[in-house]
Amino acid sequence: MNWESLLSLKRYGDTNKRLRAEQDDLRLGFEVDYDRIVFSNAFRSLQDKTQVIPFSKTDFVHTRLTHSLEVSVVGRSIGRLAGKAILEKHPHLQRVLSYQPNDFGAITAAASLAHDIGNPPFGHSGEKAIGHFFSTGKGVQYKEKLTATEFQDLCDFEGNANGLKILTDSFPGTEGGLRLSYATLGAFVKYPKPSLPIKPSSHVADKKYGYFHAQAPFFKALAEELGLVSAAGTFFRHPLAYLVEAADDICYTIIDFEDGINLGWISEDYALEYLINLVRDRIDSKKYAQLAYKPQRLSYLRALAINSLIQDAVQVFINHEDAILKGTFEVALLDKSRYKAQIEDIINLSVRNIYQSKEVIQKEVIGHRAITVLLEYFTHAAVQKWEGNSNTFDQLILSLVPEGTMIVGPTLYDTLLNVCCFVASLSDGKALRMAQDMGS
Repeated sequence: MNWESLLSLKRYGDTNKRLRAEQDDLRLGFEVDYDRIVFSNAFRSLQDKTQVIPFSKTDFVHTRLTHSLEVSVVGRSIGRLAGKAILEKHPHLQRVLSYQPNDFGAITAAASLAHDIGNPPFGHSGEKAIGHFFSTGKGVQYKEKLTATEFQDLCDFEGNANGLKILTDSFPGTEGGLRLSYATLGAFVKYPKPSLPIKPSSHVADKKYGYFHAQAPFFKALAEELGLVSAAGTFFRHPLAYLVEAADDICYTIIDFEDGINLGWISEDYALEYLINLVRDRIDSKKYAQLAYKPQRLSYLRALAINSLIQDAVQVFINHEDAILKGTFEVALLDKSRYKAQIEDIINLSVRNIYQSKEVIQKEVIGHRAITVLLEYFTHAAVQKWEGNSNTFDQLILSLVPEGTMIVGPTLYDTLLNVCCFVASLSDGKALRMAQDMGS
């Protein structure tokens, strides 16, 4: 891989090459990407989607929206710092092609902003609910009518793949979806592989899959433009995807932990000890001693922790840039962090006290049930219409789908995938209300 291709400004439908030297520095193409994501309906719906705690009524607990905004801020900082070091190492990118450190920051920020845009309601339990509907629920009836890859897309429904679909799907009048730059789309795709074959691998890019079978032709064209195609015909991960991943890892490690403290699920004294262990070499003891209130102490330690992890992630990226460009760097950046032990301590405490708390699990059960009810009604109605057998009740169900949302597609697979993506687009509250109305 080479940076000249990886930083492509191309957008869907372009016939002429976009050159960095011809960009308006007051409104770069990569910055346009960020704006388009912010104003999209899919991004707006994240304000009522679970980050960790479903249906939280507390104003200081993060939603997917606040989490995504924070990840984008961290991503911008990581991108700019890494960009500065990359340009120092490859000066022709700046001297000849006019790339600037802020370009790397803008790409990483935009991809970070969108990183959760495809996640269904109720967090990762929402993904599992969709998958279970097809693997063990009523959706299993469609298995014999689909290819293995098509059915796997549904059984292992993936928010990352849905995100790419949202960003790139064409509709009448909006070809290419949001028409983001290929560099931003490449950085967005953390897992450049389809749902099948499932290949056991130690490489972090093989942990999940990143595009549905329906998006395979577009992803192939994207990978070819960016130079992500290996000699064996498989796909490399875009180097800036490591920075997006690091921004997300930093935020959920620190911010989810902070949510647990604010909820009282993690004692302040215990939590502060964990955070201090992470920033011990940077803390100003005199300044810290003057902070009288818990929010002040948490804010100070959070800022120090995030800054420490940003600096460390950038250093790991630069130290391993050659392996990353060769596609041989197999782990996330924070796995090589000098703070790895402290990060693991914080995550383990969060798992015990937050992610596995009775309150979270109870609300995930409610969400799982709601998604199952929605899929039962909408898949039946959509398939009936696709087969030309819809009745009045089916038509009433489909009338609940917002105008402009594609449900019935050219094939059974497209139709079922569209239903899944529609259900995934709903906010937590909307999904619960619809399910309650249908199930009553």
